[in-house]
Amino acid sequence: MKGHPVFKIRSEKLQQFVKFGIVGTLGLGWDTATVYGLRPFVGLTTATIAAYFIAASINWLINRLWTFRKAGNQHHFFIQWLRFLAGNALGFFLNRGCVFMLFHTSPVFKAYPFLALAAGSVAGMMANFHISRKLVFHSQPTVTPRKTAEILPFHAERPVPQNAVSSRTAVANARNKVG
Repeated sequence: MKGHPVFKIRSEKLQQFVKFGIVGTLGLGWDTATVYGLRPFVGLTTATIAAYFIAASINWLINRLWTFRKAGNQHHFFIQWLRFLAGNALGFFLNRGCVFMLFHTSPVFKAYPFLALAAGSVAGMMANFHISRKLVFHSQPTVTPRKTAEILPFHAERPVPQNAVSSRTAVANARNKVG
C-alpha cells in the first residue's frame, strides 16, 4: 500500500499538514474524553479549559515525534513545549472562543460538548499549523557569514588618513565658515 500513488504525497508541507490533521483528530478525542471525564467534578467551563492544555500537550509530543520529525528539534523539549503552547495561543482563542460561543448560544452544544469541540478544532487548526510550522518546529536556518567592517581599537600613534572626511562634509563645512 505504501507504493500506491494515492498515498504518495510529494510536498513536504502537505505531508506535514495531513499528519497535523491526523494528530489534531486524535487530539479532539483526548480533548473530548477529558471534558467528559472532568465535567462532573469541575463543571463544563473548567473542564473545557483544562482539556485544551491536556490535548495540546499530547498533540505537541506526537507532532514533535512524527509530524515535524525531519524539522529537527533544536530547542530543549520543555522550551519547545512552552513555545508550542504560547505560539498556539491564537489557535486557543479561536478554538475555545468558538466552543464557548456555541455553549452559550445553543443548549444542544452544552448537552453534546463534542459538537462544539469539533467546531473549535476546525476553527483553530489552520492558525495552529502555520504557527507550529514557522515558530515551533522550524528547521535551523542556514546562516551565511556576512562580510562586516573590521573595527580596530584606537591607537594614538596610528596616523589618521587625510582623506577621512567625505566630500559632502567638506562642502558643508566650507559653507559654514565664518570669514
